[in-house]
Amino acid sequence: MGVAGESPVQGEAAGAGVARGVTDVLQPRNVLLAGMTAVGAAAAGHWTGVLWGLLGALCAGIVPAAYIEWERGRGRWGDRHVVDRTKRAPIFFVILGSIGTGSVAMLLGGAPAGILLAMLALWVMTVGLLAVNTVWKISVDSAVASSVVTLLGCVHSPWWLAAYAMTAAVCWSRVALRYHTVAQTAAGAALGAATGLAYLLT
Repeated sequence: MGVAGESPVQGEAAGAGVARGVTDVLQPRNVLLAGMTAVGAAAAGHWTGVLWGLLGALCAGIVPAAYIEWERGRGRWGDRHVVDRTKRAPIFFVILGSIGTGSVAMLLGGAPAGILLAMLALWVMTVGLLAVNTVWKISVDSAVASSVVTLLGCVHSPWWLAAYAMTAAVCWSRVALRYHTVAQTAAGAALGAATGLAYLLT
């Protein structure tokens, strides 16, 4: 039931506005920037880990986001969401290459094992996203939000798993904006959570 005096159309518009705000604020680039910085700090145990975390965020989130914006400028895609599943493969290859390059730089630079493992877990997750995307449109935003929370839970404290409320908000926003179905966001979140398994087994 909407607010008194508010038409159903106005209520839907307000809900869409909230969903748009959530999906923009919690987009992969932003979530990775905050999450990987925290992972790096915890992995190192001192401030230098923040720098490694920022490198991880650059490779896993900012470089891919910049690539999408570049392709948008060329008129290839309408927005960052790339709603056409068949056009997403190049993005995944850019992510894999960028994470791989960053991981090599970390290895050569003597980065803490924890941040290296987090990068490997994200790389494995991206391989999974690419594989699923060949046949079905899985939610990348949900996967990233879930993976960051899981990694923080592994590196910092299980209490971080309470931040799955953020992941739920991302899933809701993607469905509300009709970019994905409930099943697609749930699958993305599940794949993201599996990064924790990849982290713990390496």
